[in-house]
Amino acid sequence: LSFNNIIDSDAAQNIVADFSEPAVAIVKHTNPCGAALGNTPEEAYDKALACDPVSAYGGIVGVNRPVTAELAERVAKLFVEVVVAPDFTPEALKKLTEKKNIRLLKTDFVVSGPDVKKTNNGYLVQDRDKTPTSEDDLQLKTKKSPQDLRNLLFAWTICRHVKSNAIVLAKDGATIGVGAGQMSRIDAFDCAVRKAREHNGAKLQGCLLASDAYFPFRDVVDSAAKVGVQEIIQPGGSRRDEESIAACDEHGLAMVFTGRRHFKH
Repeated sequence: LSFNNIIDSDAAQNIVADFSEPAVAIVKHTNPCGAALGNTPEEAYDKALACDPVSAYGGIVGVNRPVTAELAERVAKLFVEVVVAPDFTPEALKKLTEKKNIRLLKTDFVVSGPDVKKTNNGYLVQDRDKTPTSEDDLQLKTKKSPQDLRNLLFAWTICRHVKSNAIVLAKDGATIGVGAGQMSRIDAFDCAVRKAREHNGAKLQGCLLASDAYFPFRDVVDSAAKVGVQEIIQPGGSRRDEESIAACDEHGLAMVFTGRRHFKH
């Protein structure tokens, strides 16, 4: 296992550990290039891969259920560096170990301990960003109410694991476009839309948007309305929140605030 393998495997584990339902995340450079929920891990994998199958090449697959032979068959069709899961069936192990240079990690998916970063002048130690957000925490800010709180919370949870500035577009329990690590929020939005158009263009209409921090301007809302976004979840807290709220009302979008940002670094 390389340094990158270990860091990316940890990122994949952290994402899927957030969900009680079957969940799969495909990670590159600590960011999810696809993540999804499903009735089965196989369904979740297919949905996660569909988000960005190009970027998934050479990635790390994290799954919060034991890997079955059926799932192993799907994963084996793609070049992946690591599969991290709570267990592997004997048939899955046989199938996956037929591939060269693949690493299989079995973990209990208990995420614990503080978040630690090293700097030139010492260490920064802080609590992990793990505070759950429920429907009761959401603050409605627009005339229109959201109709899909479950998927809004899914998108918000995934956004926690995307490097800031982060925008996540989601639909039907799956990401359809991820904009990660951009220097402005509108650039993160443009990146997410570009990714969605490459592989999931038909799903943009009626999709949901999660932003890991507030909108400094209304530009993201105006642009989101043009591509078909229907509901938005974000922390709020900008001096120009009212402008973004007014933009949502003008376009007929629903928006909720969480009161807590992610801002992963």
